Amino acid sequence: MGERPEAEPAVVLDAVRVVYRVPLDRGLSLKEAFVKRRRRRFTEHVALDGVDLAVRRGEALGIVGANGAGKTTLLKVVARVLHPASGRVRVSGRVAPLLDLVGTFHPELTGRENAMLAGAFLGLSRRESGARVPVIEAFAGIGTFMDAPLRTYSSGMILRLAFAAATSVDADVLAIDEALAVGDAAFQEKCAARMREFRERGVTFVVVSHDVLPLAAMCDRVAWLEDGRLRELGPSREVVAHYLEALRP
Repeated sequence: MGERPEAEPAVVLDAVRVVYRVPLDRGLSLKEAFVKRRRRRFTEHVALDGVDLAVRRGEALGIVGANGAGKTTLLKVVARVLHPASGRVRVSGRVAPLLDLVGTFHPELTGRENAMLAGAFLGLSRRESGARVPVIEAFAGIGTFMDAPLRTYSSGMILRLAFAAATSVDADVLAIDEALAVGDAAFQEKCAARMREFRERGVTFVVVSHDVLPLAAMCDRVAWLEDGRLRELGPSREVVAHYLEALRP
């Protein structure tokens, strides 16, 4: 996949810094908190440290790095569900976050009701969500379970419904965290075909995956994060090769 130097940026991170407060103490009891007036102690963990990054419109950018490198934090910043402590984030258009596919679902609601709920979390109106339910139902392929409570589903059925709902929106940017290998082989091919449709429409992808070889094949460029900093950014196969080389003992 070639470079797109003429395309305008869809996502721009300018010196983005994200800091988490991490408790040093175990959870305090009510007696310790109110009688002994003890306060919890915290330390700061810098998840992203001055990251500069621009993703062109219609580009697929992969993110690699070890656990704790800041990959998911970066996606949450792009998806506007997390605000940086400093720096600027600019995203053009609607973002569809595929971060926690089942996190918005409720076990007592039916699949149809959960599809509506997912649409609300993605910023759709009730009418827009309702219009997309038949499309979600057809793609998920779970039959009569669409009107059964989610607690009766298998884990695979939940993931099928979640992926169908998350990718039903008309998004300009997709922020994807380990959500490309959903369900069995046949459904994975349906997912891959849907991703190709998005790419053909010029949708921008920011993708995190530990399965780096398929990521390299899918993406135009790859960003390698290390300890919250951007270690390398460049052509996908080149950066992935460097990353795998660094993992060797």
